[in-house]
Amino acid sequence: MDSAVSVHDLSKTYIVHERSSGVRAAVRGIFRRQKKEVKAVQAINFEIQPGEIVGFLGPNGAGKTTTLKMLSGLLYPTGGEARVLGHLPHLRERQYLRQITLVTGQRNQLIWDIPAADSYDLFKAIYEIDPDLYKRTVEEFVEILDMKDLVRKPVRNLSLGERMKVEIAGSLLHHPRVLFLDEPTLGLDVPMQRRVRKFIAEYSQREGATVLLSSHYMADVEALCRRVIVIHQGGILFDGDLSALAARFTSHKKVIVKPADQSLDLSGYGEIVESELGSVSFRVPKSEVPGMTARLLAEVPIVDLAVEDPPIEDVIDVVFAKGAIE
Repeated sequence: MDSAVSVHDLSKTYIVHERSSGVRAAVRGIFRRQKKEVKAVQAINFEIQPGEIVGFLGPNGAGKTTTLKMLSGLLYPTGGEARVLGHLPHLRERQYLRQITLVTGQRNQLIWDIPAADSYDLFKAIYEIDPDLYKRTVEEFVEILDMKDLVRKPVRNLSLGERMKVEIAGSLLHHPRVLFLDEPTLGLDVPMQRRVRKFIAEYSQREGATVLLSSHYMADVEALCRRVIVIHQGGILFDGDLSALAARFTSHKKVIVKPADQSLDLSGYGEIVESELGSVSFRVPKSEVPGMTARLLAEVPIVDLAVEDPPIEDVIDVVFAKGAIE
């Protein structure tokens, strides 16, 4: 099976001009401008199969958005090659653009001063969508995302969360096969975040669509992605199952105990990181988990006991702090 997204040694370097502060530096800069190279993305490699939903994680400035823009054809790479559905994105061929979409929480494609519904009509003409299919799609999206009142308001009058809903719907009207999503749940409340995640998952399953999802909300990634790619300082640190991330980069597990007698002092059993609602949570080195849990079960009357990996947010922090694969 051919990959939906294929990236080989993809790089992007920017040339930026610098000058020191002060009048002399300003005058000197007129005649001799100082330049430096900023390597935003450095020879990254990955493949994504059709229908796969992959998380794309990294701190601010890691190269996520630059990579998504290269894959969607908005930026020309300075090295390597990317192919999406067999196309070179930077050529921006009509057949290619009809099959992809880019959604970013920091930019809008809808016309600011008119209702979203009017922009949708424009998209219908641009993508030459069949009228019956267009009508069914809009009705479906409006119902699923609860947008009945929103699509008739000028976009400038919508809140950030409301705008993200109508943006997501507008970006999928032409039934793209590849979705590049950059912070798609930005500004949404928790119930609507869940609804959007379900919407994306169902769309991918129904259409066989490939999704590359970048988000700072780890709940998005945990709900949608089995595989994650972690990028830091322009290079890839990790590419694999989300469940393997904790196993590879953390040395501890979380042991949660609910004793029958909540007045018991359990501090002698390990490092307590949380104690509330009748439960005590320990941070325990992986090698010590079997012995510690056996001791607790033997010595303490226990209502419940669970062993968990650290929260994904903590795992990601560890990955970024290490900055390289060990």
